[in-house]
Amino acid sequence: MAEPPDPPVRATPATAPTATPKTSASVSPWRQTWRRFERHRLAYWSLWVLAAMVLAVLVGPLLYKVGINDVDFKARLASPSFAHPMGTDDLGRDLLARMLYGGRISLAVGMAAMAMAMVFGVAVGAVAGISRGWVDAALMWVTDLFLSLPQLPVLLLLIFLFREPLKQLFGLEAGVFLLIVAVIGGFRWMPVARLVRAQFFSLREKEFVEAARALGASTARQVARHILPNSLGPVIVAATIDVAAAIIAESTLSFLGLGFPPDIPTWGRILYDARDYMDLAMHWALFPGLAVFVTVLTINFVGDGLRDALDPRRVL
Repeated sequence: MAEPPDPPVRATPATAPTATPKTSASVSPWRQTWRRFERHRLAYWSLWVLAAMVLAVLVGPLLYKVGINDVDFKARLASPSFAHPMGTDDLGRDLLARMLYGGRISLAVGMAAMAMAMVFGVAVGAVAGISRGWVDAALMWVTDLFLSLPQLPVLLLLIFLFREPLKQLFGLEAGVFLLIVAVIGGFRWMPVARLVRAQFFSLREKEFVEAARALGASTARQVARHILPNSLGPVIVAATIDVAAAIIAESTLSFLGLGFPPDIPTWGRILYDARDYMDLAMHWALFPGLAVFVTVLTINFVGDGLRDALDPRRVL
């Protein structure tokens, strides 16, 4: 007589297939970075505040149809109201329209100066970091020379000397913009160069770079594929700091009267125009000062969050 078949084995909690937990190795590096950034709550919300300010200065002039140089003599030095949400200046010009337009220029100066400093600083630091001997020594000598210069007096001198020639070549607004970006970016690349050089010194002795070198990879390929991508974390953090520093530098130059002319408002220029009316129209200086303060503060917080998020020693 045939034996009855064995009963089917039922899956028990111990034998049932379980879903493989999602480990950090299965998450993309960018996703891991974003998760670490989200944990820095101050940096996370600062990013949204900064994005809102950028959106406001980009879209605001398209929606708020008041001209930046429209004059209303009946509303001179008017306090904030429904007709003029941020009040007016001594000529009756609407401050909200000037703030929105000036925000574009101030942020554009910060971004352009940062880009110039990053490109030049990364190039100098990479060449110095991958080279040895007199090339490294010469580049670091030039970097130390620029670091030793008093920045504000040199900036004032360069703007005083080249402002009129560039204005005649490129026009008023474009010439002043190019000059300010050039002088600010020209004095912000040195810390980036030293930072990239230090990163290159550390990374070029790592095992994965030595493996690429042993496989016959050229120096340019080692830099482009292995060393430079792994040194971009500190550079991105430095870029956020440079944007904030460039905005402050532009505001300082405009406040000293060597930035943009009166008919091209920036936040620093609006502060400069309000210096003699602090007791009569506090709002005139309050709003541009607050805009510079909030922008620089949020950029610094975002930089702190990026520094923590790009740190490879941190875990999810």
